[in-house]
Amino acid sequence: MIPAPFAYARPTTVEEALQAIADGGEDVKVLAGGQSLIPVMRLRLAAPETVVDLTRVEGLRGVREEGDQLVVGAMTTHADVLTDPLLARYGQLVVQATETVADRQVRRRGTFGGALAHADPAGDLPAVALALDAEFVIAGSGGRRTVAAADFFVDYLTTVLEEGELLVEIRLPKLGEDWGVRYEKFNRVAQAWSIVAVAAAVRREGGRIAEARIGLTNMGPTPLRASATEAALVGVDVSMETVTAAAAQAAEGTSPSNDLNAQADYRQHLAQVLTRRAVAAAAGL
Repeated sequence: MIPAPFAYARPTTVEEALQAIADGGEDVKVLAGGQSLIPVMRLRLAAPETVVDLTRVEGLRGVREEGDQLVVGAMTTHADVLTDPLLARYGQLVVQATETVADRQVRRRGTFGGALAHADPAGDLPAVALALDAEFVIAGSGGRRTVAAADFFVDYLTTVLEEGELLVEIRLPKLGEDWGVRYEKFNRVAQAWSIVAVAAAVRREGGRIAEARIGLTNMGPTPLRASATEAALVGVDVSMETVTAAAAQAAEGTSPSNDLNAQADYRQHLAQVLTRRAVAAAAGL
Protein backbone atom coordinates (compact mmCIF):
# COMPACT_ATOMS: atom_id res chain seq x y z
CA MET A 1 0.00 0.00 0.00
CA ILE A 2 0.94 3.68 -0.24
CA PRO A 3 1.35 5.82 2.90
CA ALA A 4 -1.01 8.70 3.56
CA PRO A 5 0.38 12.14 2.59
CA PHE A 6 2.78 13.73 5.08
CA ALA A 7 5.17 16.66 5.39
CA TYR A 8 8.87 15.78 5.39
CA ALA A 9 11.78 17.43 7.22
CA ARG A 10 15.46 16.44 6.93
CA PRO A 11 17.45 18.44 9.51
CA THR A 12 21.24 18.38 9.81
CA THR A 13 21.66 19.14 13.54
CA VAL A 14 20.00 18.03 16.75
CA GLU A 15 18.74 21.56 17.30
CA GLU A 16 17.15 21.66 13.83
CA ALA A 17 15.60 18.24 14.46
CA LEU A 18 14.04 19.38 17.73
CA GLN A 19 12.68 22.49 16.01
CA ALA A 20 11.25 20.41 13.15
CA ILE A 21 9.49 18.18 15.68
CA ALA A 22 8.10 21.21 17.50
CA ASP A 23 6.85 22.71 14.22
CA GLY A 24 5.55 19.45 12.79
CA GLY A 25 2.00 19.53 14.12
CA GLU A 26 0.06 17.22 16.40
CA ASP A 27 1.33 13.91 14.99
CA VAL A 28 5.07 13.80 14.30
CA LYS A 29 7.11 10.65 13.74
CA VAL A 30 10.89 10.48 13.86
CA LEU A 31 12.56 8.42 11.12
CA ALA A 32 15.82 6.75 12.11
CA GLY A 33 16.39 3.59 10.06
CA GLY A 34 12.70 3.30 9.25
CA GLN A 35 12.59 -0.48 9.60
CA SER A 36 9.61 -0.30 11.98
CA LEU A 37 8.01 2.98 10.93
CA ILE A 38 7.81 2.59 7.16
CA PRO A 39 5.91 -0.75 7.16
CA VAL A 40 3.19 0.58 9.48
CA MET A 41 2.93 3.76 7.41
CA ARG A 42 2.50 1.72 4.23
CA LEU A 43 -0.31 -0.22 5.91
CA ARG A 44 -1.73 3.11 7.16
CA LEU A 45 -1.59 1.88 10.72
CA ALA A 46 0.29 5.14 11.25
CA ALA A 47 -0.46 8.34 9.35
CA PRO A 48 1.78 11.08 10.78
CA GLU A 49 1.32 14.69 9.83
CA THR A 50 5.10 15.14 9.63
CA VAL A 51 8.08 12.79 9.36
CA VAL A 52 11.41 14.10 10.67
CA ASP A 53 14.28 12.20 9.03
CA LEU A 54 17.43 12.00 11.20
CA THR A 55 19.75 10.42 8.63
CA ARG A 56 21.68 13.65 8.01
CA VAL A 57 21.92 14.87 11.60
CA GLU A 58 25.56 15.45 12.52
CA GLY A 59 27.07 13.79 15.55
CA LEU A 60 24.56 10.98 16.03
CA ARG A 61 26.67 8.22 14.48
CA GLY A 62 29.69 6.33 15.70
CA VAL A 63 31.17 4.95 18.91
CA ARG A 64 33.64 6.67 21.21
CA GLU A 65 35.05 5.99 24.67
CA GLU A 66 34.77 8.31 27.63
CA GLY A 67 36.54 6.98 30.71
CA ASP A 68 34.96 3.68 31.68
CA GLN A 69 32.03 4.09 29.24
CA LEU A 70 31.39 3.54 25.55
CA VAL A 71 29.15 6.18 23.96
CA VAL A 72 27.10 4.96 20.99
CA GLY A 73 25.34 7.50 18.80
CA ALA A 74 21.65 6.78 18.41
CA MET A 75 21.90 6.77 14.58
CA THR A 76 24.73 4.23 14.51
CA THR A 77 23.55 1.41 12.27
CA HIS A 78 23.55 -2.22 13.32
CA ALA A 79 26.10 -2.88 10.57
CA ASP A 80 28.43 -0.27 12.05
CA VAL A 81 28.00 -1.79 15.51
CA LEU A 82 29.20 -5.12 14.13
CA THR A 83 32.42 -3.65 12.74
CA ASP A 84 33.31 -1.16 15.47
CA PRO A 85 36.65 -1.98 17.17
CA LEU A 86 35.67 -0.49 20.55
CA LEU A 87 32.53 -2.60 20.75
CA ALA A 88 34.51 -5.63 19.60
CA ARG A 89 36.83 -5.12 22.57
CA TYR A 90 34.53 -3.85 25.32
CA GLY A 91 30.95 -4.48 24.15
CA GLN A 92 30.79 -8.05 22.90
CA LEU A 93 27.34 -8.62 24.39
CA VAL A 94 25.97 -5.83 22.17
CA VAL A 95 27.76 -7.30 19.16
CA GLN A 96 26.43 -10.82 19.77
CA ALA A 97 22.85 -9.60 20.06
CA THR A 98 23.15 -7.33 17.03
CA GLU A 99 24.36 -10.27 14.94
CA THR A 100 20.92 -11.85 15.44
CA VAL A 101 18.90 -8.76 14.41
CA ALA A 102 16.78 -9.53 11.34
CA ASP A 103 18.84 -9.84 8.13
CA ARG A 104 21.78 -8.10 6.49
CA GLN A 105 19.60 -5.59 4.64
CA VAL A 106 17.81 -4.50 7.83
CA ARG A 107 21.10 -4.25 9.70
CA ARG A 108 22.43 -1.87 7.03
CA ARG A 109 19.55 0.58 7.62
CA GLY A 110 18.31 -0.10 11.13
CA THR A 111 19.86 1.90 13.96
CA PHE A 112 20.94 1.15 17.51
CA GLY A 113 18.97 4.03 19.01
CA GLY A 114 15.93 3.41 16.83
CA ALA A 115 15.65 -0.18 18.01
CA LEU A 116 15.86 0.93 21.65
CA ALA A 117 13.38 3.80 21.27
CA HIS A 118 10.93 1.47 19.51
CA ALA A 119 10.97 -0.61 22.72
CA ASP A 120 9.59 -3.83 21.31
CA PRO A 121 9.94 -6.43 24.11
CA ALA A 122 10.75 -9.04 21.44
CA GLY A 123 13.60 -6.89 20.11
CA ASP A 124 17.12 -8.04 20.86
CA LEU A 125 18.77 -4.83 22.07
CA PRO A 126 16.51 -3.56 24.91
CA ALA A 127 17.28 -6.55 27.17
CA VAL A 128 21.00 -6.12 26.46
CA ALA A 129 20.87 -2.44 27.41
CA LEU A 130 19.01 -3.34 30.59
CA ALA A 131 21.47 -6.08 31.53
CA LEU A 132 24.39 -3.69 31.04
CA ASP A 133 22.79 -0.89 33.08
CA ALA A 134 23.05 1.39 30.06
CA GLU A 135 22.26 5.09 30.26
CA PHE A 136 20.15 6.91 27.67
CA VAL A 137 20.89 10.55 26.83
CA ILE A 138 17.76 12.40 25.71
CA ALA A 139 17.68 15.86 24.10
CA GLY A 140 14.73 18.24 24.34
CA SER A 141 13.94 21.92 24.18
CA GLY A 142 15.06 22.30 27.80
CA GLY A 143 18.44 20.65 27.30
CA ARG A 144 19.62 17.09 27.84
CA ARG A 145 18.81 14.53 30.51
CA THR A 146 20.17 11.07 31.25
CA VAL A 147 17.89 8.14 32.08
CA ALA A 148 18.95 4.71 33.36
CA ALA A 149 17.89 1.72 31.28
CA ALA A 150 15.85 0.45 34.23
CA ASP A 151 13.70 3.59 33.98
CA PHE A 152 13.67 4.03 30.20
CA PHE A 153 11.27 1.20 29.24
CA VAL A 154 7.80 1.93 30.60
CA ASP A 155 5.36 -0.43 28.85
CA TYR A 156 4.79 -2.21 25.55
CA LEU A 157 6.34 0.00 22.81
CA THR A 158 6.48 2.83 25.36
CA THR A 159 9.47 4.66 26.83
CA VAL A 160 10.04 7.78 28.93
CA LEU A 161 10.67 9.80 25.76
CA GLU A 162 8.29 12.73 25.89
CA GLU A 163 6.77 14.73 23.06
CA GLY A 164 9.45 16.81 21.39
CA GLU A 165 12.38 14.74 22.70
CA LEU A 166 15.04 12.71 20.89
CA LEU A 167 17.26 9.85 22.02
CA VAL A 168 20.74 11.04 20.99
CA GLU A 169 23.20 8.59 22.55
CA ILE A 170 23.50 5.48 24.66
CA ARG A 171 26.24 5.02 27.28
CA LEU A 172 27.45 1.50 28.01
CA PRO A 173 29.98 0.24 30.56
CA LYS A 174 33.28 -1.00 29.19
CA LEU A 175 33.52 -4.67 30.18
CA GLY A 176 37.08 -5.83 30.68
CA GLU A 177 38.71 -9.23 30.31
CA ASP A 178 37.32 -10.40 33.65
CA TRP A 179 33.81 -10.40 32.14
CA GLY A 180 32.31 -13.16 30.01
CA VAL A 181 29.18 -12.57 27.95
CA ARG A 182 26.65 -14.51 25.93
CA TYR A 183 23.41 -13.80 24.05
CA GLU A 184 21.17 -16.85 23.59
CA LYS A 185 18.13 -16.49 21.32
CA PHE A 186 15.33 -18.87 20.39
CA ASN A 187 13.14 -18.23 17.36
CA ARG A 188 11.23 -20.50 15.04
CA VAL A 189 12.72 -19.27 11.78
CA ALA A 190 15.88 -17.38 10.88
CA GLN A 191 15.66 -13.58 11.02
CA ALA A 192 12.48 -13.65 13.12
CA TRP A 193 11.73 -11.87 16.39
CA SER A 194 12.75 -13.68 19.57
CA ILE A 195 10.33 -16.14 21.13
CA VAL A 196 12.61 -15.69 24.15
CA ALA A 197 16.23 -14.56 24.43
CA VAL A 198 18.69 -14.06 27.27
CA ALA A 199 21.59 -11.62 27.58
CA ALA A 200 24.13 -12.65 30.23
CA ALA A 201 27.27 -10.96 31.53
CA VAL A 202 29.29 -12.70 34.24
CA ARG A 203 32.36 -11.50 36.12
CA ARG A 204 34.52 -14.17 37.69
CA GLU A 205 37.01 -13.91 40.50
CA GLY A 206 39.00 -17.07 40.59
CA GLY A 207 36.64 -20.01 40.68
CA ARG A 208 33.63 -17.98 41.88
CA ILE A 209 31.09 -15.69 40.27
CA ALA A 210 31.51 -12.16 41.62
CA GLU A 211 28.73 -10.51 39.61
CA ALA A 212 26.02 -11.53 37.14
CA ARG A 213 23.77 -9.42 34.94
CA ILE A 214 20.96 -11.11 33.03
CA GLY A 215 18.42 -9.49 30.72
CA LEU A 216 15.33 -11.29 29.40
CA THR A 217 13.80 -10.65 25.98
CA ASN A 218 10.05 -11.12 25.38
CA MET A 219 9.18 -12.20 28.90
CA GLY A 220 6.81 -9.29 29.57
CA PRO A 221 5.68 -5.97 28.08
CA THR A 222 9.17 -4.57 28.69
CA PRO A 223 12.64 -6.13 28.89
CA LEU A 224 13.29 -7.60 32.33
CA ARG A 225 16.19 -8.55 34.58
CA ALA A 226 16.35 -12.09 35.96
CA SER A 227 16.98 -10.67 39.42
CA ALA A 228 16.49 -13.89 41.37
CA THR A 229 19.00 -15.72 39.20
CA GLU A 230 21.48 -12.85 39.44
CA ALA A 231 21.30 -12.91 43.24
CA ALA A 232 21.61 -16.70 43.35
CA LEU A 233 24.80 -16.64 41.29
CA VAL A 234 26.80 -14.13 43.34
CA GLY A 235 29.53 -15.79 45.35
CA VAL A 236 28.91 -19.35 44.16
CA ASP A 237 31.50 -21.72 42.72
CA VAL A 238 31.48 -21.87 38.92
CA SER A 239 29.90 -25.20 38.04
CA MET A 240 27.03 -26.52 35.95
CA GLU A 241 25.25 -27.53 39.14
CA THR A 242 25.23 -24.01 40.61
CA VAL A 243 24.38 -22.40 37.25
CA THR A 244 21.50 -24.82 36.66
CA ALA A 245 20.08 -24.21 40.13
CA ALA A 246 20.22 -20.44 39.69
CA ALA A 247 18.77 -20.58 36.17
CA ALA A 248 15.72 -22.41 37.49
CA GLN A 249 14.66 -19.07 39.03
CA ALA A 250 15.00 -17.08 35.78
CA ALA A 251 11.25 -16.78 35.11
CA GLU A 252 10.39 -15.43 38.58
CA GLY A 253 8.55 -12.12 38.35
CA THR A 254 7.96 -12.37 34.60
CA SER A 255 4.65 -12.08 32.74
CA PRO A 256 5.13 -13.57 29.27
CA SER A 257 2.28 -13.46 26.78
CA ASN A 258 0.28 -16.24 25.15
CA ASP A 259 0.25 -15.86 21.37
CA LEU A 260 0.51 -17.84 18.14
CA ASN A 261 4.23 -18.35 18.64
CA ALA A 262 4.25 -19.71 22.20
CA GLN A 263 2.26 -20.06 25.40
CA ALA A 264 3.37 -18.35 28.59
CA ASP A 265 4.47 -21.55 30.33
CA TYR A 266 6.60 -22.52 27.33
CA ARG A 267 8.29 -19.11 27.39
CA GLN A 268 8.99 -19.54 31.10
CA HIS A 269 10.60 -22.90 30.37
CA LEU A 270 12.67 -21.36 27.57
CA ALA A 271 13.84 -18.58 29.90
CA GLN A 272 15.25 -21.16 32.29
CA VAL A 273 16.92 -23.20 29.55
CA LEU A 274 18.41 -20.21 27.73
CA THR A 275 19.57 -18.61 30.98
CA ARG A 276 21.41 -21.79 31.90
CA ARG A 277 23.09 -21.87 28.48
CA ALA A 278 23.94 -18.16 28.45
CA VAL A 279 25.34 -18.04 31.98
CA ALA A 280 27.32 -21.24 31.50
CA ALA A 281 28.92 -19.89 28.33
CA ALA A 282 29.59 -16.47 29.91
CA ALA A 283 31.19 -18.16 32.93
CA GLY A 284 33.45 -20.23 30.68
CA LEU A 285 31.83 -23.63 31.29
